[in-house]
Amino acid sequence: MKHLFIVNPAAGARDCTAAVTEQVNAVFARRTDDYEIYTTRAPMDAADKIRREADQVGALRVYACGGDGTLNECVCGAAGLDNVALTHFPKGTGNDFIKLFGHEASRFRDLDELVDGEVRQLDVIDCNGRKSLNICSVGLDARIAGDVHQYSSLPLVGGATAYVVSTLVHLVKGIRRPIRVNCCGQLYAGDMTLICCCNGGYYGGGFHPVPEARPDDGALDFLVIKGVSRPEALRIVSAYSKGRYADFPKYITHLRGDYLEAEAQQELTVNVDGEILHSRKVCFRLEPGALRFVVPRGLRYFAEQPAVDAALV
Repeated sequence: MKHLFIVNPAAGARDCTAAVTEQVNAVFARRTDDYEIYTTRAPMDAADKIRREADQVGALRVYACGGDGTLNECVCGAAGLDNVALTHFPKGTGNDFIKLFGHEASRFRDLDELVDGEVRQLDVIDCNGRKSLNICSVGLDARIAGDVHQYSSLPLVGGATAYVVSTLVHLVKGIRRPIRVNCCGQLYAGDMTLICCCNGGYYGGGFHPVPEARPDDGALDFLVIKGVSRPEALRIVSAYSKGRYADFPKYITHLRGDYLEAEAQQELTVNVDGEILHSRKVCFRLEPGALRFVVPRGLRYFAEQPAVDAALV
């Protein structure tokens, strides 16, 4: 088995390449497995590298060394490949996906635990051809995230301040758009504030919209939030961020299934694990068990479920 470490030098507050290289070399000084440390050079470089390697080796274990964006690119390369298993060695700012595992998320920072980890079969979201392991959304939050870069380069504006500025701008522009939604055979049409598709638990630095969502249950959790006024939005978004969507049944509809389609006359902004896409028609589809994901052995999250019995374990 070959171990491939995909390092994103742009992830987090500083370039982690040297630190990751030192850790990897120390771990494999005690092992005989083949390994490679690869530094990404361009968007989706990670996905291309994984597919090239998968064609050349019998079994490949990939480590996404970066944040959620790095993990997403690696998912795009690894999903659907039977000889590839992927894990996250977190080096980013948010590292939202692994928050799903609670206090045991810290175990993903132990490289020995990942190298000796076990494989779990996880579901994946397909969004207009782009893969997602965690959470996708359409609407206000995606538009805010999509425009942050416009403000982060301004004097005295950066980081969290850029998000505040973008939020204020979009509150002025308007927080709802006319969208037609087809979800699991049910139709919704009219003004919408936000549509969320959850495979994982956390996104946006700590938003936890559907606490019961799991990436291994063969279903996606959808929240459809109707168009609301600005004062209503402040109350609803606060509850939404804490997973209390049931507190607002008048505005928020929760659905479970395997697809959702959203269509609008104007171009929609779409968040896919923190990456931004644009399209007038968006389709979220479940790909059950499409990703082989490596976790530390004996993780409590999977306590009652056996690991995958295969050569990559």
